[in-house]
Amino acid sequence: MKKIRFGLSPCPNDTFMFYGLLKAGIGSHKYSFYPVISDIEDLNRHALEGRLDITKVSIHVCALVLKDYALLRSGAALGRGCGPLIVTRKEFVDRPLEELTIAVPGRHTTAALLLGLYNKKAFERAIEMPFHQIMPAIKKGKLQAGVIIHEGRFVYHLFGLQKIEDLGQWWEDRTGLPLPLGGIIGRRDLGHECLLEVEEMIRESILLARRWPSGLEGFIRAHAQEMDPSVIRKHIDTYVNEYSLELGPEGTKAIKRLFEEAALEGIIPETPKEVFLH
Repeated sequence: MKKIRFGLSPCPNDTFMFYGLLKAGIGSHKYSFYPVISDIEDLNRHALEGRLDITKVSIHVCALVLKDYALLRSGAALGRGCGPLIVTRKEFVDRPLEELTIAVPGRHTTAALLLGLYNKKAFERAIEMPFHQIMPAIKKGKLQAGVIIHEGRFVYHLFGLQKIEDLGQWWEDRTGLPLPLGGIIGRRDLGHECLLEVEEMIRESILLARRWPSGLEGFIRAHAQEMDPSVIRKHIDTYVNEYSLELGPEGTKAIKRLFEEAALEGIIPETPKEVFLH
């Protein structure tokens, strides 16, 4: 039986999608999946160091590791109405963004890449901070603005913050395409057959989760950082969709467009040529 180190974040969309692989025995006749559950920027670093066999990463970092990894066509976080938000306190709403002290949830996150496309000067001045610390830091006056991800889009108003820009909507308005946020990459040295099999197993896992089997809710809540149940459901409904089952032509086009724009701005070294399995 082949052992696979499988990286995922503790966010509800990931624990929802991959429950079947990790807890319900999908693929267990051939593979043994060892979960590495960590913050997305930690997973990004693991991928840059080549430490995981298959892992969730930000689409941003995917572009940097394609010599050793390929992007799978299932398990992605991609869609409409799901992008990072730039938020601040009321007194800074009308200030130029590049003049504010702004945080991103990791230099290699897609949120940081989008900030670079939206406002290069703000991106160059941005500091890194774990995503769950950004909103409290703005509220306490330690920061003036931040790019928030995950469930932050549902709860930022609870911190008394206001939205400067929805970077997902900004992307959609400019391109007409859904926004690629994260994806599943697999080491090319696992072999073409293995990666295609895991790609299909992820689809099976998502379809299983949609039936909400016994044990799924407990698994999600165990990693959801005391998140309110209604926020958990909003999170899953927002980030798990048909693109998670299959990127399809539109999803593929969106990822390639994001890479092209990032390369033109110098955020990634070049536009990757071999992104997916062939």
